[in-house]
Amino acid sequence: MPLALLPVAASRALFLGLLFLFALLLSGAVQAAGASDLVAVGQLRLQSQRVAKLYLQAGLQIQADSARNQLQKATQQLETALAELAPYSRQSRMAPTLQRTQALWVELRQALKSPYTTPALQRVLAVSDDLMLASGKLSLLIEEQSEGNMGRLLDLSQRQNMLAQRLARLYLMGYAGDRSQGRQVDAEQARREFNTALGELAGARENTAAVRNALELARTQWLFFDQALVGGGSGAGTDRQSQARNVATTSERIAEVLEEVSRQYAQVYNSTQVAVAPGGARRN
Repeated sequence: MPLALLPVAASRALFLGLLFLFALLLSGAVQAAGASDLVAVGQLRLQSQRVAKLYLQAGLQIQADSARNQLQKATQQLETALAELAPYSRQSRMAPTLQRTQALWVELRQALKSPYTTPALQRVLAVSDDLMLASGKLSLLIEEQSEGNMGRLLDLSQRQNMLAQRLARLYLMGYAGDRSQGRQVDAEQARREFNTALGELAGARENTAAVRNALELARTQWLFFDQALVGGGSGAGTDRQSQARNVATTSERIAEVLEEVSRQYAQVYNSTQVAVAPGGARRN
């Protein structure tokens, strides 16, 4: 029936429904999250822990010049990721969490500029954890808009990278004098979670040959990193500073390897989106 022949109430309801659908389309609320969105929010969560680790590393004079250079690059990566996620501010469901994440980054960025002191370090650690939690919540919201299991695997691979950086940060906190049981429990929990998730990623049926190869490299690098965390590797039998330096360097190496794992998952996710898009070539 033509719209003009519908009863006035029905015509109004239909018009409002179409208007609401159009608004949703403009906001992107009914569109699936792209791999770039998942990668960006994963960067937020990762860098929340990495910048704290690098601030602590520089303050402890462990390859300080390198740590300061890496810290500058990490802050740029974090700001780039936030800029990529800016369109989500138009989605009412996402906006509060994104705004909270943005505000925490402003606070953390300012804290990172402070000279290294115990109070300054405590502020950096506290705000970085708040940012980790906020970006983790944002990650869950964005992942809910992803298609299939590949979005979850991509997010999980990026969480692995965050956990590795968190483990390095917790180790350096111990080196700096934190002997609290809470830190030790946190480190052991992160270590167990990393091992469990690495096994889950390795067993995913969606893995391509490239993903499996990247995961195998990650597993090998994890052995080196884990050995460094317990005092082994090149720092064994020498001094505590050598062991701390070993943790710092291996944490950066595993970050590079896990970045490649996420890149491979992102490629598969992108190809999956093309396959299911209208007019896209479908895979068997």
